[in-house]
Amino acid sequence: MGKMRAIDAAIAVLKKEGVVKAFGVPGAAINPFYSALKKAGGIDHILARHVEGASHMAEGYTRANPRNIGVCIGTSGPAGTDMITGLYSAQADSIPILCITGQAPRARLHKEDFQAVDIESIARPVTKWCSTVLEPAQVPRAIQHAFQVMRSGRPGPVLIDLPLDVQLAEIEFDIDSYEPLEPYKPSISRYQAEKALAMLNAAERPLIVSGGGVINANASELLQEFAETVGVPVIPTLMGWGTIADDHELMAGMVGLQTSHRYGNASLLESDVVFGIGNRWANRHTGSVDVYTQGRKFVHIDIEPTQIGRVFCPDLGIVSDAYQALTVLIEVAKEWKAKGKLNDHSSWVGDCQQRKATMLRKTHYTEQPVKPMRVYEEMNRAFDRETCYVSTIGLSQIAAAQFLHVYKPRHWINCGQAGPLGWTVPAALGVRAADPERQIVAISGDYDFQFMIEELAVGAQFNLPYIHVLVNNSYLGLIRQAQRQFDIDYCVQLAFENQNAPELADYGVDHVTVVEGLGCKALRVSDPEQIASAFEEAKALMAKHRVPVVVEIILEKVTNISMGVEIDSVNEFESLADSIADAPTALAADRK
Repeated sequence: MGKMRAIDAAIAVLKKEGVVKAFGVPGAAINPFYSALKKAGGIDHILARHVEGASHMAEGYTRANPRNIGVCIGTSGPAGTDMITGLYSAQADSIPILCITGQAPRARLHKEDFQAVDIESIARPVTKWCSTVLEPAQVPRAIQHAFQVMRSGRPGPVLIDLPLDVQLAEIEFDIDSYEPLEPYKPSISRYQAEKALAMLNAAERPLIVSGGGVINANASELLQEFAETVGVPVIPTLMGWGTIADDHELMAGMVGLQTSHRYGNASLLESDVVFGIGNRWANRHTGSVDVYTQGRKFVHIDIEPTQIGRVFCPDLGIVSDAYQALTVLIEVAKEWKAKGKLNDHSSWVGDCQQRKATMLRKTHYTEQPVKPMRVYEEMNRAFDRETCYVSTIGLSQIAAAQFLHVYKPRHWINCGQAGPLGWTVPAALGVRAADPERQIVAISGDYDFQFMIEELAVGAQFNLPYIHVLVNNSYLGLIRQAQRQFDIDYCVQLAFENQNAPELADYGVDHVTVVEGLGCKALRVSDPEQIASAFEEAKALMAKHRVPVVVEIILEKVTNISMGVEIDSVNEFESLADSIADAPTALAADRK
């Protein structure tokens, strides 16, 4: 045992829990934490330009690799409230991040002190657990509890608020005797696995829906093994994209109102049993429950008990961690296969593959300004199957999900439910901080890009290189498209004549100049035939300068991307592919 400041004990615990990197902004009430951080060493700190940016960097860091937990730091006043959006997006997607805030001294908490706010009450709805620690001796144990909470059951974010005098108080603490607490994860029983497999096996046209919980559980290889053992096609959700490679014969496409494939929706509508694992039946995936569930039965396996029956009542619900569930399901399936008990679904797989080979959207456009579909065609050519894409919301993200290809788990890093504008830049920096070698390509529309553009300076300062594809239509494109039902086009135009950049005509912000002013590199393309060479130049600039490189592509201002209000009536506003020449990078190319 030995005496130390409570905040020194906190740093020691963070290191024991595996923290090696943190993102934040120093402030008066959190300066003791920073003093302990410097004194202890061993935890690299990346200075954000905005505290919301720090929270999204922590998200990107967590999402990049299994067992990562991103840490973001700030004061509890405006810095803490800035991080609420990051906590919300982490909670919505089941992402564990730890937010640590510095608070006014305990004696001043009720006196409306400068930058003192009840951040615990504000954060409670968007965290798994949050606490203002009022006793110095509880600081190390609060952090120990936080890591157990984040890792147990459905993962999620935690906030710990530390008053200034609590941080500085001396306590007795023995770090050598400290051990992390075991997280709790529910597991499927053998009986449950047999019952679920019996439903899947008895179906004529079964599908497996693979959600983000499979990625959180690091169970993607098991998911693929299970699908291959039973011979059943897989529909990944947006958050589960990458659990099975897009070019795998059992990958049947994505389903939904926006981020979906025509063939994915068609196969779901033909199915008779849907076996969901690690998913939550999100409304952008299902559309109305009546259409989604009509004529089919459902198995739902999820780690969170309150998710079972939340959207609709499944025919069989099982509470289990995805890794545990798939381990037992594979064991049972292999036993049944050895005994000849598994039914042959190869004809159904063939039907799904035929739809995948023929129900394509056109991407090969040659017009100027550029049509967005052509951008994703060129991205498929330029970036290989090791590429990790990062995106958040907007027509750019929706089109990316419709046209890009993902081959590995954690190679589609996406804020799926909250979708805050500005998320993409800091999240991509967090992914890069987690993995120095990964090929990272971010995708933004111009408004998402402008929201937190200042974080590019972090990439320049800390040498966090990645390629950012900026598709600029000078519009709030998704909201403009949604306004069509009200017969308006109101307050969504970003266009203006920039007197400092007449070459932009009326496309407004000179992103290239801003990006370069932040210490990064940028290219602008307006000819679709020059996109490929721009991507190659961007790769070379990134390798040489070790900073983010932005490739801005000037799009036509109005393009309606495929979407609808039901999965059986998605509106196809643009041309469909008549031949593979219309969609040359579609994964159907080698089958036609």
